[in-house]
Amino acid sequence: MLLTRPSVPDDVPAQRHLWQLAFGDGDAYVDNFYSSYYRPERVLVLEEDGQVRSMTAWFDTTFVVPGKGAYRAAYLYAVATHPDCRGRGLAGKLLSDADAYFQTLDIPAVTTVPAEPSLHHFFAANGFGECFRHFEGTLSPSELPPPPQTALLCAASPMEYAATREPLLAAIAHIAYPEDALRYQAGCCTLGGGGLFCASTSAGPVCLCAEGAGDGTVMVKELLGSPAACRLALADLPRVAPAQRWLVRTPRLPEESSANCSKGQFGMLKWLDSSLHRAWDWSTTGYLGLAFD
Repeated sequence: MLLTRPSVPDDVPAQRHLWQLAFGDGDAYVDNFYSSYYRPERVLVLEEDGQVRSMTAWFDTTFVVPGKGAYRAAYLYAVATHPDCRGRGLAGKLLSDADAYFQTLDIPAVTTVPAEPSLHHFFAANGFGECFRHFEGTLSPSELPPPPQTALLCAASPMEYAATREPLLAAIAHIAYPEDALRYQAGCCTLGGGGLFCASTSAGPVCLCAEGAGDGTVMVKELLGSPAACRLALADLPRVAPAQRWLVRTPRLPEESSANCSKGQFGMLKWLDSSLHRAWDWSTTGYLGLAFD
């Protein structure tokens, strides 16, 4: 018999095993989730005959749409099915049951970031539409502005980062993250030699999230601020997150765009509220940002 339910603490070993089978993350990375964000009700599991076969964590976020409203949104994360059980529709059942669960919590929207491009088709078949995009480009040390005479970027707490981030995104449809979700992101950054950073520059406030991606690469998972403020932040980037190259994401096309800057599919949206689904303009592009990918 198949049963989808909120998890209980006794499920954690099975969840961790499934997570690592699906994504290959090390113990320290998974430990960070369970120490900084996990609560039993924040993971849904599908069990078969008492065995956990599929799971998804979810972040309690807000979809802020200027001129429309702010909607509670469940961001699905670490959607995984045991390799021995794939191809049987278990993940689809888990997603459907998760929708019903979120509706009992009066959550009208669900978002997710497919772990690989092919999974966009899977989530589309389960009611999701393309919504969230960003610009992404690579920079080498020689492409960065000259370093500033004095340090600009300062390590930021999750609360400080959110306080800087939200005004910078006020004019853009975007996902706003609660403090405990940003605490999880900060832990991921620390494991990769990065962090959450903010600065008050002569061109205005700026914030960025840097996380090591291996092979000498640091992913700047978001860079927010005016174009001039972002240039100042990039000049100070090697000091706080040294690398051989940086993969930089931003919601706006940089003024000096280059051939290696692209805008592609990233996150997906499903409205659980039928009236919001009917009214939504699917040509609207939102910004999901951090995404914990």
